[in-house]
Amino acid sequence: MPELKIILEALLLAAGEPLTLERLLELFPDEQRPERTVLRAALTELAADYGGRGLELVEVASGFRLQVPAAFAPWVSRLWEERASRYSRALLETLALIAYRQPITRGEIEEVRGVSVSSGIMKTLQERGWIKVIGHREAPGRPALYATTREFLDYFNLGSLGELPPLAAPRDLDAMGAALAAPTAQFPASSPQTEFPDV
Repeated sequence: MPELKIILEALLLAAGEPLTLERLLELFPDEQRPERTVLRAALTELAADYGGRGLELVEVASGFRLQVPAAFAPWVSRLWEERASRYSRALLETLALIAYRQPITRGEIEEVRGVSVSSGIMKTLQERGWIKVIGHREAPGRPALYATTREFLDYFNLGSLGELPPLAAPRDLDAMGAALAAPTAQFPASSPQTEFPDV
């Protein structure tokens, strides 16, 4: 039998979507099924093997997946002729409110933003699979309660909502203007995750 991490690599490449530990274990015949801890150790070893290469193994909300590291986006994005989707500020503000304040109603979103939320924005977010209705508030009209989905977490490369960046504290507008006018912005480098702790 081939080495376990090589089998896992083949499964993750062929799947084209994230696979959970449980799903990976199901893909082995009973007599060859590894222990959960052995499988996790092989995934950690595989992730380490990809260090500094054009492929990485990450754990997102829906499981493990192989992907191209963000550092290669300038080259990889040229593979596709069509332009990447551009989202309006209103859509992104609405998505951020849902992500940080969920569950939330459309009326509460409108109260924070100070303008009405178009049906098109809510429809786009639902069609993308980033938000869904999870219930209704016990209030007149029983407004829908919106929350983010696993697809939202996967798209933004997050394992859980706890990994959302912290909200910035209100700052002085003059200081913000000066920071935006600076010639280069410095962003902290993210280090690849190579350990997958059992949860």
